Amino acid sequence: MKAIAVKPPQKNSVHLVDIPKPELNSVANGRGVLVKVLQVGVDATDREVNDGLYGNSPVGDDFLIIGHEVFGQVLEVGDAVRKVKPGDYVACTVRRPGTSIYDDIGRNDITSEEVYFERGINLRHGYLTEYFVDEEEFFVRVPAGLKHIGVLAEPASVVAKGLEQANLAQQRLQVWQPRTAFVMGSGQIGLLATMMLSLRGYEVFTFARGAAEGNLKAEIATAYGARYVSTKEQSPQALIEEIGKKPDIIFEATGNSRLAFQAMEFLGLNGALIWSSVTGGDAQVDVPADKINLEWVLGNKLLVGTVNGNWKHFEQGIADLSLGEQMFPGVTERILTHPVDGLDNYQEMMTLLESGKALKVFVNVASE
Repeated sequence: MKAIAVKPPQKNSVHLVDIPKPELNSVANGRGVLVKVLQVGVDATDREVNDGLYGNSPVGDDFLIIGHEVFGQVLEVGDAVRKVKPGDYVACTVRRPGTSIYDDIGRNDITSEEVYFERGINLRHGYLTEYFVDEEEFFVRVPAGLKHIGVLAEPASVVAKGLEQANLAQQRLQVWQPRTAFVMGSGQIGLLATMMLSLRGYEVFTFARGAAEGNLKAEIATAYGARYVSTKEQSPQALIEEIGKKPDIIFEATGNSRLAFQAMEFLGLNGALIWSSVTGGDAQVDVPADKINLEWVLGNKLLVGTVNGNWKHFEQGIADLSLGEQMFPGVTERILTHPVDGLDNYQEMMTLLESGKALKVFVNVASE
C-alpha cells in the first residue's frame, strides 16, 4: 500500500513509498484495531520534519511515514477490543509510551524521558497511508455527525489540553475568575482556541498579522464571537490601553518563538500563558528580561505548554467541536480550506504547506 514518507534528517526528502498492509494480529492479546484512513491533516510540524529540523525514523527503517492528524473508519477489531467496533469513525492519539512512571499510568503525553515516540514525528510511523493498526487504548470515537470536521480532532485536543492544564495549575489561586482572553495567531490552533474560549464565556481577542477586511481568518474568529485584531493596525499593548485591562489568559499559537516570548509582556496579574508553538531551528531573540522577571514573580503569573494530548484530551476536543457546531453552525468547517486528493499528490500537499498561505491543508486519502 502507499504512504507518504521522509528520510530524516535529510531536507526535502518527501516521497511516496510502498509498504505492506498492516495485519490486525500485529498487536498482541486481541487488542488491535485496523483502520482505513479517510483523511489526514498536515501542518507546520510535517513541513519542519521534511525540512530536517527534527524527527527520526523508526529503528530498522530508513524512512518515516509522516502525518499525525488522522480521521478514519474502523474495519476490523481484535477479540479483546470493546472501545470501538467496525464502522466507527475514529481519531487516534499521537504519542506512544516509553518507560517512565507517566507512561506506565497512561500519561505518555507528559513522559519524563528525553527520547519520545510520536506517530509521524519521531521514531514511530504516522498516518499518511491507506491503513494502519494500533492498540485499542489510543483510539477515540468521532460521532458520525462530526465526520465533516473529524480531521480536526487532533488539533482540537491540543487546545483542550492547554486549557485543562492552565485551569488545573490555576487552582493554586483558590479563586480564579478569568474573563478576558488573548489568542495570538489565527491558524487552525488559534481559531480552535478562539472557539473553545468563546464557548467558555471569555471575551476573546484574536490577534494576527492580516488585515480584517476580506480575511477568512478574521471572518471565522468574528463568527466565533471574538474580536479580530490585526497587529498591523493595533498592537496588543494598544488594545490593553483601549480596553483598560490585561488578559487573564493568553493562548499563544503563532508558531513564532519571538512572539511567544513577547506574549509574556502582555499577561495580567495571576494570569496564565499557554504556549502551543513548536519551533524547530536555532533563532535567538532579545527580551526585556529584567522587566519580565520582575512582573512575573510579583504578579504570580504562570506559563504552561501544550502538545500531544492523551485520549481524554481528544474526547474533550471532540466534545468542544460538537458544541461549537451547535453554537456556531458551519463555522469550524471553514477552517478546512485546502484539500489534496490522494496520497499520490504529496508534492501538492508539501507545496501548499511551504507556501504559508493555506489555513488548513488536509489529504483526502479515501472515501468510505
